[in-house]
Amino acid sequence: MQQSTHAGREGREGREGREGDVLAVVSQSGPTVSFFDAASDRLLGTVQVLAEPHELCFDPTQRLLWCTTAYHSGYYHANSGRRTELTVIDPDTRRIVEVVDLAPEHGPHGLALDPARGRLYVSVEGSVDRPGGVVVIDTGTRRPIGRIDTDAPGPHWFAIDPAGRIGYATNKEAPFVSVVDLDRGVLTVKVEVPGSEGLAVSADGTAFVAAPYFGSHPAGTERPAPGIRVIDGRTASVVDTLPTDDVIMPVHLTSTGKLLAGEVRVEPDPESRLGRNAPGRLTVFDAGTRKRLGQVEVGLFPLTITSSPDGRLAYVSNVVSSTVDIVDLETLQGVARLDIAKLGEPGAHGLAYLPRPA
Repeated sequence: MQQSTHAGREGREGREGREGDVLAVVSQSGPTVSFFDAASDRLLGTVQVLAEPHELCFDPTQRLLWCTTAYHSGYYHANSGRRTELTVIDPDTRRIVEVVDLAPEHGPHGLALDPARGRLYVSVEGSVDRPGGVVVIDTGTRRPIGRIDTDAPGPHWFAIDPAGRIGYATNKEAPFVSVVDLDRGVLTVKVEVPGSEGLAVSADGTAFVAAPYFGSHPAGTERPAPGIRVIDGRTASVVDTLPTDDVIMPVHLTSTGKLLAGEVRVEPDPESRLGRNAPGRLTVFDAGTRKRLGQVEVGLFPLTITSSPDGRLAYVSNVVSSTVDIVDLETLQGVARLDIAKLGEPGAHGLAYLPRPA
């Protein structure tokens, strides 16, 4: 079965030295996590997991892969009930090590790792008796050791600064980004941002936040222009907006300082008031200068982005087409496409790049 499509000889560019590296891909409706050879795109194996898997996070210290399972079926705002579990996978043997139950916490989604302190942060949704928040997990024992409230019903994405001191939670409906002190375990400030999606934090503590939220907005009001809000970590305020043509969902920063954003595009459809999905775009900025470097067409509804450790290749999962586009960030050209749908795995979502064992 054909698993990838290459764009001519460019499909080999950027692959040197990747032998033994692995790309893990979530199929949200599989529900599975599939593992691909990063040098050849060959399928290595698949692990069946609980429905409905969303995001992945690789812990290189414990050499374990964490997977959130947010709902029994469906997605945010349209699901049959929220799950409470995280699945822990050994990526080398491709076996489940443990299923960690966070109950009564539910709707786990965003993941952020502090390897120096052995902490994993997991965003969870709120309920009648408590707001949404972030659960803190000890990666050695794989057990929760704390919770930080974010004062919003649906913190969906979470990221931390490189020092592991400050965390940022984006909130789909709430008109702010929650900033938390990770040492004290408290919410410190709310930065005014229209309902937000993905985010990434640079080495100097600057946060890049996708906004507005890809969903409805109050009737009779004008939808804010799409783009990436830039939050100064020192002042906890929005200092700039990087404009985009369409609404952004995922945001990612590479090791070389490139800011990657996944634009969701919708075309008019006379048979549907919501329109139909058009090919998405990977838009690339220089995080330092905040200048746009270029765009590359990707699959339908880009939802997660990651990159190789050297910053050469970007990986974009597209949930509607269930594909993963591999993009050379030096040439800004697509070099391959993993067709997860052809493997019988709909809904490509979470991604993780796993360097080979030392």
